[in-house]
Amino acid sequence: MIEGLLRDLAPQVLSALVRRYGDFGRCEDAVQEALLAAAVQWPRDGLPEHPKGWLITTASRRRIEMWRSEAARIRREETVAALEPSPPDFVAEDDTLTLLLLCCHPALTRASQVALTLRAVGGLTTAEIARAYLVPEPTIGQRISRAKQKLRGAEFGLPPAEELPERVAAVLQVLYLVFTEGHTASSGDAVNRVELTAEAIRLTRQLYSRLPDDGEVAGLLALMLLTDARRPSRTGPGGVPVPLAEQDRSRWDASAIAEGSALIEHALATAEIGPYQLQAAIAAVHDEAPTADATDWPQILLLYDLLRQVAPGPMVTLNRLVALARVEGPAVALAELDAAEQLDHYRVDVVRAHLLELSGDAAGARDCYTRAAQRTLSLPEREYLESRALRAMSGKT
Repeated sequence: MIEGLLRDLAPQVLSALVRRYGDFGRCEDAVQEALLAAAVQWPRDGLPEHPKGWLITTASRRRIEMWRSEAARIRREETVAALEPSPPDFVAEDDTLTLLLLCCHPALTRASQVALTLRAVGGLTTAEIARAYLVPEPTIGQRISRAKQKLRGAEFGLPPAEELPERVAAVLQVLYLVFTEGHTASSGDAVNRVELTAEAIRLTRQLYSRLPDDGEVAGLLALMLLTDARRPSRTGPGGVPVPLAEQDRSRWDASAIAEGSALIEHALATAEIGPYQLQAAIAAVHDEAPTADATDWPQILLLYDLLRQVAPGPMVTLNRLVALARVEGPAVALAELDAAEQLDHYRVDVVRAHLLELSGDAAGARDCYTRAAQRTLSLPEREYLESRALRAMSGKT
């Protein structure tokens, strides 16, 4: 409970400090120390009456202490130190969206924008960000450190209109990664991290309320809703993942599906088509099928063909091959997989195993499932892949 509360409050507290004091880097350091203090004190002493105000006060005092150590700013420090921190002035606003856009400042590289926003607003650890990007953890740490240095003195507020499209594109990428990490955790003993998916949806709703005519903002929100709608049936006993074809569709969130479908239908009819809209359309086709056997695989394959043109990538290629196998047979999909540029990722083994299983090669499927299980960092997924290896040998699909 406390961990989730701190995750929710962290970006709001950071926004409040940056708005008052500026200097993103030092404010972020002060907030991290306040969060650490809360993590130690609150379980022992109980939740304060106003948790957000408590964090802002604690972080503000730490920020002032930092200021006192800077000899060149003694006069300015004395003025600020004379002011008693006043949480009520801060608490009135939630500037999380403004903070998102600040983290996507054009002075930063795209990679730094994403890493910093995931850390400061999304609440992901450096290790989680590194896994999302498939790069070493020290690399992400360096990006975050350099980004905080570059944001010194940056004005806290909405960017100029001409900068907004570029900033929004970076924000969408960040929110997509936050949601993805929450929907399918890359490591650990849980498949879902609901606090991350909920935060990603909340922030995307904020962005959509500001930019309702942006097709990609609507597309991303629709994709999140349509994907998260399946969460109640995505895991079975012990938290082991349940594949889409075997999920109990009666447990899916019908209201989220209806909202997501309406969003994507409107976006596709009124805006320029983009990758988030196409992914949302694919999710809608899956969600609207009454049973797995009734899934419109030709339509899904067509959408993946469009997605491959708009936003080509290895994961798009792998997902498209699953649809291709359903339409033209696993042999055709396996031939394309063999011809495709290889990606050093366990998902390649998962897709190959699935295609081999469909084609009747039980031994090959077992070997690929086993190899994938050895490479994933997610404990529930490892257990699921090991069970698929056993099922392949038993002749069940």
